[in-house]
Amino acid sequence: MKIVFHPEYLKVYASDPAASAGRLECILREIEGEYDFVTPEPASMDDILLVHTPFYVEEVRAEGLYDIAALAVGGAILASQIAFEEPAFALIRPPGHHASPDRGWGFCYFNNVAISVRKLMKEGRIRRAVIIDFDLHFGDGTANVFCTDKSVVYHHMPKDDIESVEEVLRAENYDIIAVSAGFDKHKMDWGYYLETEDYRTIGKVIKEYAEENCLGRRYAVLEGGYNCEVLGKNVKAFLKGFE
Repeated sequence: MKIVFHPEYLKVYASDPAASAGRLECILREIEGEYDFVTPEPASMDDILLVHTPFYVEEVRAEGLYDIAALAVGGAILASQIAFEEPAFALIRPPGHHASPDRGWGFCYFNNVAISVRKLMKEGRIRRAVIIDFDLHFGDGTANVFCTDKSVVYHHMPKDDIESVEEVLRAENYDIIAVSAGFDKHKMDWGYYLETEDYRTIGKVIKEYAEENCLGRRYAVLEGGYNCEVLGKNVKAFLKGFE
C-alpha cells in the first residue's frame, strides 16, 4: 500500500471546511510510519482537459486555485498508476467529486477521480472501470462526467448500505476499482450513519472484489470528512481493510 501525499496539501488554500487547518494532519498522525509515502507532480493541462472545459479551467485559475487543484489531480493520477502494482490511497485536497466538466461546487474544483480514470483509458491501460463513492454526498460531478459513458459505472453508496457496494462489484465487469473515499457519513461527522469499523468493512469488500475480478487493481482518493476527532481513525480503518 502506498500513500500519495504532498506537503502542499497541508496549506489552507480557501475558507471552506475541506481546506481547514488540521484536517489532513489528523490523518497523518494515524498513518505515518505504517505505509510508504510517495510524492506526486501536478497534473498537466492536457490531463485536466480530459474532463474539464477550457473555459472552466480558466475560471479556476482566476480564483487562484489552479495550482493546488492541479496538484490534487496529480495525486489521484499517481495513485491510479500505482494501483497496477499495489493498492494506493491519495491523501489529497481539494476534493473533486462535485466537479462537473464546466462547473464545480461543494469545495471541489477539478474532478480528481474522473480525470485519473479517463487518463488510464486514454493510455489504453483499462477499458472498463467502477467508481465507488461512499461520501455522504452524491458525487454529481463524477456522475455528470460519465453519464453517457457505459465503460464507467459510478455507484454512490446510500446511507449505510454496504451491501449495495457488493452488489455492484459482483454484477459489473471492470479492469480497476476507483474509490471516492469520503468519511463524512460517520456518526460523529455530518452524516450520523457509520461506525469507524464500517470503513474497514467497506475497504475489505472492495479489496476482495478487486482481487477476484481485476487483478487486485484498486485505489482510493480522499473526498469529504470534517471531524478531526474521528477522521484519522476512520481513514486508518478503511486502509486496514483496503490494503
